[in-house]
Amino acid sequence: MNKEINKWQVRTDLAYDVACEYAHEQIKGLLEETNIINGIKVVKNTIDEEASSKINKSPGIYYMIDLDKINYHDQLTGEKIEKTLSEVMRKLLEKYNLIGKKCLIVGLGNENVTPDAIGPYVVDNIVVTRHLEIMKQLHDGYSIVSALSPGVMGTTGIETYDVKEAVRNKIDVDYIIVVDALASSSISRVNRTIQITDSGIAPGSGVGNKRKEISYKTMNIPVFAIGIPTVVDAVSIVSDTLKYSLKYLDNQVKKEHVELEEKNINETFFGKIGKLEEEEQRNFFTEVLTPNGYNLMVTSKDIDLEVEDLSKIVAWGINKALHDSINANI
Repeated sequence: MNKEINKWQVRTDLAYDVACEYAHEQIKGLLEETNIINGIKVVKNTIDEEASSKINKSPGIYYMIDLDKINYHDQLTGEKIEKTLSEVMRKLLEKYNLIGKKCLIVGLGNENVTPDAIGPYVVDNIVVTRHLEIMKQLHDGYSIVSALSPGVMGTTGIETYDVKEAVRNKIDVDYIIVVDALASSSISRVNRTIQITDSGIAPGSGVGNKRKEISYKTMNIPVFAIGIPTVVDAVSIVSDTLKYSLKYLDNQVKKEHVELEEKNINETFFGKIGKLEEEEQRNFFTEVLTPNGYNLMVTSKDIDLEVEDLSKIVAWGINKALHDSINANI
């Protein structure tokens, strides 16, 4: 197998995925903390400069709201998730002393491509107030909020970073919240995770279409990014399917009390492929699929409903974090 030509690389925007990949190495400066907020699991990954250079992930704080096995289509459950997102967002705003300051919310993505429409859909549900402040009609308990969905370079011909920079300079904001669809390296995370970070974002990095970074480093004001993984690559799907299949077969063998050494179970059912370590398996599948153009980015069959409901949850989580009066009226 020629690993140099088609070596598998983690195609993910989630810090949690990357932290899992390097968990066995116990990298200094890569910290993880798990909490339960409103009955929902929230994992906080902190990456410092030293760890960042080793795992190739921007330094910062990353919160992962775990929606696995949670029916977020249920209204009451959705409201719990909104509240959790709001509380996490408030923690970050308080850290940077930004409560009540002027905010620009940017929804990245293409609204005509459903898996990439998270950003524009969120913007559609944001409570914007800057126009009211200009007219001197903004009530107490509401922050000054603007929202923008700049489209994608393929349809506008303009780099989205340049649009955001021009708008920021024109309307004078204190910080930016960017919302985007993400990629994950695990099928279990697709439409089942909300990531919130203070590190900004490099749009398209998870799918190999990296655009200009949007962060404090490039915008000179704090940039927070909220994202939901809506796609996963074919190599990850095949690899995860093999992994889950082996777990299933292992359980069946134990239930039936078959006399088979555990170390030989993988090889017995899947031959030489079963003997490979997980990274070696992914390298193998990459070498098989990539030259033929089959390492596709894949989404779920219910993506229309998933994106619609998740976008509303994210939007109202942001609204509750930015506007005290919205929380007071709930």
